[in-house]
Amino acid sequence: MSIHSQRPLVDERLQGLAQLDQRSRDIFRRLVETYLDTGEPVGSRTISRILPSSLSPASVRNVMMDLEETGLIYSPHTSAGRMPTNAGLRFFVDALLEVGSISPEERARIDAQMTGANRSRRIEEVLGEATTLLSGLSHCAGLVMAPKLNARLKHIEFVSLSPGRGLVILVAEDGTVENRAIDLPPGLPPSSLIKASNYLSARMQGKTIGELQRHMHDEIATLKTELDELTAKVVADGVATWSGNAEEDDRTLIVKGQGNLIENLTAFDDLERIRRLFDDLENKKGLIQLLGSAEIGEGVRIFIGAENKLFSMSGSSLIVAPYRNSEEKIVGALGIIGPTRMNYARIIPMVDYTARIIGRLIT
Repeated sequence: MSIHSQRPLVDERLQGLAQLDQRSRDIFRRLVETYLDTGEPVGSRTISRILPSSLSPASVRNVMMDLEETGLIYSPHTSAGRMPTNAGLRFFVDALLEVGSISPEERARIDAQMTGANRSRRIEEVLGEATTLLSGLSHCAGLVMAPKLNARLKHIEFVSLSPGRGLVILVAEDGTVENRAIDLPPGLPPSSLIKASNYLSARMQGKTIGELQRHMHDEIATLKTELDELTAKVVADGVATWSGNAEEDDRTLIVKGQGNLIENLTAFDDLERIRRLFDDLENKKGLIQLLGSAEIGEGVRIFIGAENKLFSMSGSSLIVAPYRNSEEKIVGALGIIGPTRMNYARIIPMVDYTARIIGRLIT
């Protein structure tokens, strides 16, 4: 499993982090791990008790002061304890986090639930099941992005709605049904809709909508030869209606488990942050662009806090992984979003494994 950061550590204050001595690394690691577990500031006395070596609270406090100067940790309010900054969390994830394998129990639950979800269900339902499953296992919000109507096509039909308006109905091999309204040429006879349906149905079997669009582009001369002008226009318009705004129309976004984000509130969180996060989750365009970035490279990607503008106000983290179809082509991404203090070591392999399972279920 490969893990990719959202960006390298470029802040000048953090250039020397790789040269931290072992004592500083151990104290910083214990502080972050304790914070991720409790969600509360961590004091020097707590660190002193859990360190494997004997080190006084005063010595730990001196190291923590040095770590604070580097920008790795900070003291919230007037508390004597320290918490990691976003830069500190990034350094922890990039340099110190030990990511293991998914637990046997979680693996078995994902296998059982996803295999069951694949029986006699459309791909959207499978993806929805995966999103709900990730949300439940992580106690965060689960989300998934998939190409809209990416399945192989089975049937197309043109239906008249009213004079000058019609409906294009697409049925995929997996049972998915999509429909779009189109304008019909004035004076179009009902027989033209039947001709248009038959013409496309004979040429679309087993193709995706993208492949059908490319095929029709190559057959434009045949289209004009075999069909009358009005019917040819219906066919062209019917196929073109699926090539509109790619950002809005070509992606399906599923978000489940937002209620978990409220349950994760601690004394140092507030409802305003959650409200902003809910606003972010409603921003379909922004989320689609963010998830789309996971399709650029291999492996799991991690976005922490203000590293991404979409979550800059809500201070949330996103762990996301791409998934592939049977042809090993990346076709979507799934992951979870939650507080920056999430259990990265546990959730990263969980997201990665679920993405791999999804890939096996997609034909």
